[in-house]
Amino acid sequence: MLQRTYQTVEKSLFSPNPLLRGGAVGALMAAGLLLITLFIGVAGPLLALVVAAAILGGVLILNDTDWGFVALCGVVFLVPFASLPFSIGFKPTFLDVALGALFFVWLFKLVIGQQTEFIASPIGLLVALFMLFALFSFALGLTHSPANTFLLRRFLEILIGVALFFVTINAVRSEDKAVWVTRWVLLAGWGAAALAVIFYVLPQEITVGILDRMARFDYPGGFGALRFIEDDPNGTLRAIGTAVDPNVLGGMMILVAALLTPQIVSSKPIFPRALTAVMLATATLALYLTYSRSALLGLASAVALLAVLKYRRLIPLAIMAGILLLLLPITQEYVARLLEGLAGQDLATQMRFGEYKDALILIERYPLFGVGFTGTPDLDIYLGVSMLYLIIAENMGIIGLALFAAVMIGFFSMVVQAWRRRLSPRLEALLLGYAGAILGALVSGIFDHYWFNLTYPHMTVLFWLYIGMATAVTLIAHSDAEVRRLVALEGEKTVGRQCHTQD
Repeated sequence: MLQRTYQTVEKSLFSPNPLLRGGAVGALMAAGLLLITLFIGVAGPLLALVVAAAILGGVLILNDTDWGFVALCGVVFLVPFASLPFSIGFKPTFLDVALGALFFVWLFKLVIGQQTEFIASPIGLLVALFMLFALFSFALGLTHSPANTFLLRRFLEILIGVALFFVTINAVRSEDKAVWVTRWVLLAGWGAAALAVIFYVLPQEITVGILDRMARFDYPGGFGALRFIEDDPNGTLRAIGTAVDPNVLGGMMILVAALLTPQIVSSKPIFPRALTAVMLATATLALYLTYSRSALLGLASAVALLAVLKYRRLIPLAIMAGILLLLLPITQEYVARLLEGLAGQDLATQMRFGEYKDALILIERYPLFGVGFTGTPDLDIYLGVSMLYLIIAENMGIIGLALFAAVMIGFFSMVVQAWRRRLSPRLEALLLGYAGAILGALVSGIFDHYWFNLTYPHMTVLFWLYIGMATAVTLIAHSDAEVRRLVALEGEKTVGRQCHTQD
């Protein structure tokens, strides 16, 4: 019956009779309009808009991996915790859908031969070993702490986030494509920064009202979603945007601001310089409003790397920003909080010291492989510490931490070697921007754990996306240099043949 109906519709739509064809098209449009109206009436306009955007995004992603990166950037920066409003045994998140679509399209192209070469890169083996050891540690941890559906899904998101490195370096193969992806990374990051600033300056009642409307996508709502210094509702409000946690938002802004900084002084920026300045100012303001000291130190480290390696014009700008931070009346609370943290005098820093001590006890008991990701074998110890390196050691032991360190050392060695070659201004700004952002993330990781944490899988995705993009830029630069070498060699051979002919 369905087949006969389909055939009837098909004949009507492609009928040589214009009246019949027009009637069929009109009936189909009316049926579609009726379905859309019913869906809006049942689900509401917001949900209907989300579904429409998801359908459009899905079609674009299936057409090309470029749009997969666009969707992924939009999700991780703007709605990182949003879940679909239905369950399939669990509620898939927007992040699950974006990652799944991107991986599916890339793997499909690989299988059908549209992409014939798989690139591992100089650090690919180390990244693969890190992933395999994470999987081993997870399986080992199941012997004492079984995983539920939630933990299993979050671990897979972390693992896929690391694997995004391979998708990135294989999908981004040209300078134009690297610029394309970077533009969307920065636009999405700017959107996250703008939302954070807007939510901060709006009256709290309006901000809470917006968050309440997002609750249908599993976002926390109510006044409890707002965050304050020392969790004191009468104290200073901290910016969260749609990142839920101010420290996580600060980490995002490290990546955005560090990648934008070289675009300000590059001779070939990928955006108009005035727009770049606005974007950087927004991201820096959003970072400041989080009152995240680790994020501030991370961004300072990134800017220092850029200034020392290449962009000397950043030095007076950085000095001016530091002076303003120290002297402006509105920044004195921030400065005092920063000094208290460095001196270990405030409650948050003292709690971190306690976590470090407990983490070292756990690592001392399970030094080689850690305790996995699902729980601890002993009741007197616990998983969780506000430091990237200790949380990796807790989960994966000293071996896992050593593998992570090897990946980072290999990464920066590769970046330095590529930078010493003659790069185009656009590629150089991209390479140093991504590398500076990763350095900033690693510095902030001394005081925070969200770069490798089951609670924040989107931050792992962002971290490895940046590593993948920096690696892709180094491979593009190497390929361009090889082409120039071959062209020069061919030119020398041509000259040699001409001279031989003349002789």
